[in-house]
Amino acid sequence: MGHREGMSATRSPEQIEAEIAAQREQLAATVSELQEKLDVKAQARQRVGGLRERLVTPDGSPRPEAVAAGAVLLGLTVLLVVRRARR
Repeated sequence: MGHREGMSATRSPEQIEAEIAAQREQLAATVSELQEKLDVKAQARQRVGGLRERLVTPDGSPRPEAVAAGAVLLGLTVLLVVRRARR
């Protein structure tokens, strides 16, 4: 650590220990954040869970808007295939 402006040059052992403890806590928090960002499996589980919540009701049946979107997507796909087959 370098000298900080506004602080006296002498610090008690308790002050030094408190600063070290605070820095350890900050470092531990930073390491935890990095671990969360690098945990690909946990991120994938969260995304799947979020997607499931958007597509399925709590009782397990598909949401009507998800069924409608799927039907539209299927219809567009069939339309594109038929148009290409005619060319």
